[in-house]
Amino acid sequence: MNEAINRDDLYLFQTGKARKAYLTFGCHYQKETKTHRFTVWAPSAKFVSVVGDFNYWNPLAHPMKGDKDGIYTIEIAGLKKGDLYKYYIEGYDGVCRYKSDPFAFYSECRPATASKIWDFDDFKWSDKRFINQRKKKQALDQPMSIYEMHLGTWRMPENEEREFYNYREIADMLIPYLQKMGYTHVEMMPITEYPYDLSWGYQVTGYYAVTARYGTPEDFNYMVNELHKAGIGVILDWVPAHFPRDEHGLAMFDGTHIYDHEDPRKGSQPDWGTLLFNYGKPEVQSFLISSAMFFADIYHIDGIRIDAVSAMLYLDFGKQEGEYVPNEDGTNINYESIDFLQNLNTALRSTYEGFLTIAEESTAFPKVTSDIDDPDGLGFVYKWNMGYMHDTLYYMELDPLFRKDNHGAIVFSMDYAYSENYILPYSHDEVVHGKGSMINKMYGSYEEKFAGLRALYGFTYAHPGKKLLFMGGEFAQFVEWRDKQQLDWFLIDDFEMHHSFHEYVAKLNDLYKNEPALYELDMSPEGFEWCLQRDADHSVVAFIRKGRKKRGKKQEQILCVCNFTPMEWDNYEIPMPAKAKLTKILDSSELDFGGDGDVSEDKARTKRVRAVGEDGKGYYHNAAHISLKALSVVYYKVEEIEEKPRKTAKRKTTAKKTTAKKTEEKKTAAAVKKETEAKTTAAAKKTEEKKTAAAEKADKKPVQAKKKTSEPVKETKKAVQPAQAKETVKKTEDKKPAKNTAPEKDTKDKEPVKVESKVKEAKKPAAAVKKETEKKAAADTTALKQEKTAAKAAIKKQPENSTKEEKEKGEKKETTTQKNKK
Repeated sequence: MNEAINRDDLYLFQTGKARKAYLTFGCHYQKETKTHRFTVWAPSAKFVSVVGDFNYWNPLAHPMKGDKDGIYTIEIAGLKKGDLYKYYIEGYDGVCRYKSDPFAFYSECRPATASKIWDFDDFKWSDKRFINQRKKKQALDQPMSIYEMHLGTWRMPENEEREFYNYREIADMLIPYLQKMGYTHVEMMPITEYPYDLSWGYQVTGYYAVTARYGTPEDFNYMVNELHKAGIGVILDWVPAHFPRDEHGLAMFDGTHIYDHEDPRKGSQPDWGTLLFNYGKPEVQSFLISSAMFFADIYHIDGIRIDAVSAMLYLDFGKQEGEYVPNEDGTNINYESIDFLQNLNTALRSTYEGFLTIAEESTAFPKVTSDIDDPDGLGFVYKWNMGYMHDTLYYMELDPLFRKDNHGAIVFSMDYAYSENYILPYSHDEVVHGKGSMINKMYGSYEEKFAGLRALYGFTYAHPGKKLLFMGGEFAQFVEWRDKQQLDWFLIDDFEMHHSFHEYVAKLNDLYKNEPALYELDMSPEGFEWCLQRDADHSVVAFIRKGRKKRGKKQEQILCVCNFTPMEWDNYEIPMPAKAKLTKILDSSELDFGGDGDVSEDKARTKRVRAVGEDGKGYYHNAAHISLKALSVVYYKVEEIEEKPRKTAKRKTTAKKTTAKKTEEKKTAAAVKKETEAKTTAAAKKTEEKKTAAAEKADKKPVQAKKKTSEPVKETKKAVQPAQAKETVKKTEDKKPAKNTAPEKDTKDKEPVKVESKVKEAKKPAAAVKKETEKKAAADTTALKQEKTAAKAAIKKQPENSTKEEKEKGEKKETTTQKNKK
């Protein structure tokens, strides 16, 4: 073993468990000897030396010593920071190559390819507060709105002598812009060193070096530090799926395929012309995992987004039958890449609290996002929801006339929204290669395009999942992203519609960050409820986002309603789960956002409405009615109103009956007394006909008695008999209030004395009086049954001849009533 290499470090590297291999390999200054030590892994090389401007690139000047493990090392005095160097390697195949250091911290700017001696002792960090809060700030229940950008073309110097701004200059322009727009994170397209500009950084040759296009490692440190101080997280696009074939890079590094596969069916990616990493080699895993750890450790980045995960997971990705080698089970799954991704996620997430790992994976591979201790999961924190992106853009490109036939494209995402932890991306991939810009994807006229894009963004910001938008999309740039020109910033200043749209996106970010209902339960079904999912004919959807329930507080809720047609729908009914008040907090049709100012109601309130279910049965539910404007989205804050329990009709009747009962009992006592006195003096003068008439009128008087009194004289009994009989027969006609009320009123108004006299003559039993009051109260069924029983009991107490007489009079009731009226 090489004495310069620690035994434990070598063991970790060779077993794939090294997490900081960059401290062992590459170029490092040795304080004890005041030399620089170079270490490189080239197991099949025949000869290795260090060449550079310090030895005039002489291959024989500084030959390196190798060991049986293929680790070469040398210490050289007299070197300084910034000196250029490469490894001169005579490979196993007999070809001599000049290779850049795979572990170099810095390199020349393309087209030059030499590595540079560098260290990081000069920079002082001041972002401790952000790092300490990162676990909380980047939790799943926190807002995340990501601004994806390409550093080189976001803004470019007007001076043609300079191609790019420096990292520091970019930071000073970028930070206030991100703060104004309300973004929480910035995601940078790859900044690891790469030779070809038009690869956008996705063909990496320097996995430990930030690209020299924009400055030095310290300049990049400054950018990250200042972003953190402003409260903005930093995510890097990182590419462990493949690497280019450039001569100075990893390809054929020692004359063999030490980083890729010897079999081209395993080691090449025909679509991109690149090589695929061999994850089955422990040293390759150590190399790649240490690269990601390096950026988290040395540059304080907060997360990585891994490009082309599908190309890693599937052996046949981009290949035809016969162009790939199946695994030992005969399938197309790359087990070695799964092992690598699990190890990578475990290393990063267990070492750096709150660190984000994000997968760009375009298939339905299961458990991409999972806990790191789940043996069946890959262990990512988030996954890009490519399905959502494709479906929604397809839908918005359609003529609104045909959207109703493709309604599933706008609602299907909720069927799998909680299968993974998703980010909803409108990334750089969708605005290149003739696909058109975001605004140009929208169907319709100039105004309709803006309205459509406002509706789409509004829908996306309310939809479960974190947000990502590529630069230029925030102000609706009409041209695609051009990888050699800066964005068309003049549009914001010179064109009102672009300026207004820019303000609209800032408003969306502001609302999103300040409304817990829009992010707290992004990863839980409890945070979402459909109000309207299937109205394809109107191309309208409505749903409620909910925040976490907190003790002593009402649950935060926001209603989002989207109209994806150029038609307005007045008094549109939105079914609601509960009675509520609605207060508008966003309307995409507002003038300030580029709309026509014809907006939906500021406030609304639900009502109980009747509807018919799918089973054909009617039911009642709560619903809000609002005016939906063309191609618009509207957010309402929902405040649920507690509904008091409804009293049933039976309970109301009983309450009234109880009150009436007490009143009538008092009236009965007085009435009975008067009746007794009157009947003692006038019973002999009354004929049977007059007694019947008196009983008929007494039946209509709203005076009741609960209890029956004793009969003081014989005449009283006879007078009572007709009334009692009539009550028994008439109980089937109690549902005719008109007949009961009108004569009653007339009798009271015209003959008050007579009525009173006749009432006295026709002494009324308690059951009959009670019956009349209960008819007025609510015709309670239970009371009627009680009355029936009481009437029957009373009739049984009368002589047989009286019962016969009562029946005859009951049959002639209508005739008698008319006579009494006359």
